[in-house]
Amino acid sequence: MFFFRRLSSVLAGHIGIIILICSVIAWKFPFLFAWTVPHTSAFLAVIMFGMGLTIETEDFRAVFSRPLALLAGCAAQFTVMPLLAFVLARLFSLPADLALGVILVGCAPGGTASNVITYLARGDVALSVGMTALSTLVAPVMTPLLVYALAGSWVKVSFAAMMISVMKIVLVPVVAGLFLRHALRKAVCAVADFCPLLSVIGIVLIVGGIIAVNADNMAESGLLVLFLVFLHNGAGLLIGLGTASLLRLNVSGRTAVSIEVGMQNSGLAVALATANFAANPLAALPGAIFSAWQNISGAIFAGWRRRLTEKQEQTADESRTYQLQKDGICAERSDRPTARR
Repeated sequence: MFFFRRLSSVLAGHIGIIILICSVIAWKFPFLFAWTVPHTSAFLAVIMFGMGLTIETEDFRAVFSRPLALLAGCAAQFTVMPLLAFVLARLFSLPADLALGVILVGCAPGGTASNVITYLARGDVALSVGMTALSTLVAPVMTPLLVYALAGSWVKVSFAAMMISVMKIVLVPVVAGLFLRHALRKAVCAVADFCPLLSVIGIVLIVGGIIAVNADNMAESGLLVLFLVFLHNGAGLLIGLGTASLLRLNVSGRTAVSIEVGMQNSGLAVALATANFAANPLAALPGAIFSAWQNISGAIFAGWRRRLTEKQEQTADESRTYQLQKDGICAERSDRPTARR
């Protein structure tokens, strides 16, 4: 049991590298992963069910004491990334398939990977989990609405069909996980540590499948999509950080909001592309590449934020130590008897 928990933790911590390696394998040997594409929605539903199993009631209670940060983070999630995606699609005059794919990524809610990266960055994990949960719960309305508004000039988008897809893939599994955790808490807690392992397997199969079926197009579109993903993800992290700074959040809060805004549930973007836009096969490619890249960039960003936090804590400790020493010297002097003349 300990071995599997340890394996789950290690794999979750290195998911970016794992996805990258498996993506190369899928590109070179497509037959190993191509079979997964018809099951993309099912894999993502299992991932979202696992997310529901790991959400604690206390996560919401801790965050709702700071509603401004929670709402601002979710608002940035559904404004910054969708608008960035739209601007990039227009700026680079993308063909319909790729424009749709980039916009699908931008309109997706936050993913569980952001919670792991926030933890590694020593950010506000409770705030990160709260924002992920809230953005996931409102995604059945916001994601189809934004895709309909922003991608409608490239392809025909059915708001109703997308809304039903998001509810089946995201909302129902998450709510089912939450209910099961509440009803069978002890049993669920015993297996909750395995949820990250299921998430890693699910994301690897989803991304590998999309890379496999688009292997012939990777040479033509892969570098462009990677460059767009790099711009989209990087700008999201920086703008999220700036937004959190304007709200005067502390360092850990700024880290959480930045990561939550910059990292998307790109697996949902892939699932929606395969379920609703079969006539646009390349639409799933940006989500697949985003899945790999965001974990790598997130790890780099987390290292920078962690070092910044540690440096600030060290400075604060040194300041407190100096103040205590100063107070002690002053107290010692005040206790000395006054010399008589």
